[in-house]
Amino acid sequence: MLLKPWTRTAVLSRFSRQEAALLAVTVLWGGTFVVMHAAMAHSGPLFFVGLRFVVAGLATMLVFRRLMAGVTQAELLAGAAIGASICVAYALLGQGLQSIEASRAAFLTALYVPAVPLLQWLLTRRAPHPMVWAGIGLAFIGLLLVSNPGGASLWRLGVGEAATILGAFVIALEILLIGKYAGQVNVQRVTAIQLLVAGVCALAAMPLAGESVPAFSWVWAASGVGLGLVRALIHLTMNWAQQSVSPTRATLIYATDPVWAGIIGRIAGDRLPATALLGAVFIVAGILASELRPRRLGPAAATH
Repeated sequence: MLLKPWTRTAVLSRFSRQEAALLAVTVLWGGTFVVMHAAMAHSGPLFFVGLRFVVAGLATMLVFRRLMAGVTQAELLAGAAIGASICVAYALLGQGLQSIEASRAAFLTALYVPAVPLLQWLLTRRAPHPMVWAGIGLAFIGLLLVSNPGGASLWRLGVGEAATILGAFVIALEILLIGKYAGQVNVQRVTAIQLLVAGVCALAAMPLAGESVPAFSWVWAASGVGLGLVRALIHLTMNWAQQSVSPTRATLIYATDPVWAGIIGRIAGDRLPATALLGAVFIVAGILASELRPRRLGPAAATH
């Protein structure tokens, strides 16, 4: 029996342009950790989050300027709630990046995937799928290893790691809020509103946190504007691509985010110890286990 040759055409035929677009923005997303890590040496977390998300919100509003005229009160409330959670989450991530490597932050942030069903269970008492529990267990093992800088102890959680993990749980809450409002509002309008609200909230919170506007630096200026435009591009691409890409395949692509962040961080100079790299493998395995649901193969499923 002859084996079908593994040609470039065969590979591309199994990978749509929408999936290729999702992979491209996932690589971009992974790279944002390195850029944000560099910016945190020149700016406080709230100012940088404010700049980044105001730019993202204004860019998205510009793209959807015709749709924005029809905004409703429900969309304003949804955008405000989601935007506030984004503000808190990314301020915590920025705080974490002031003291830990971009690669470590990316893998810890990925804990939001198994955290979503865990929070859902705590809020609604709806028990997660057994695979979700397996994913949470794998992710927790990964957390123990990633948070252990040099293998001196099994559990050594610093301020940076704690802020990043808390930020991951707030991202999980953000996802639950998005799910709550999905189908009730216009996605494009709410996306623009939530991005702008996140930025305005961060800037408004600066006096409360005792954070001042940093001295001008091209590092935070270019990084903030660039990451804002990247954020807008990511949301626009996801909205377009996921109209034809299944949630399962999209999740598999998104699960590579911390891997790309680790690769880009390595190129940028991050040198995680072997225990942290092993922990990263457990976290990615936990993400996949949390999202995948084994099915019995029937006549139809067996052909895919």
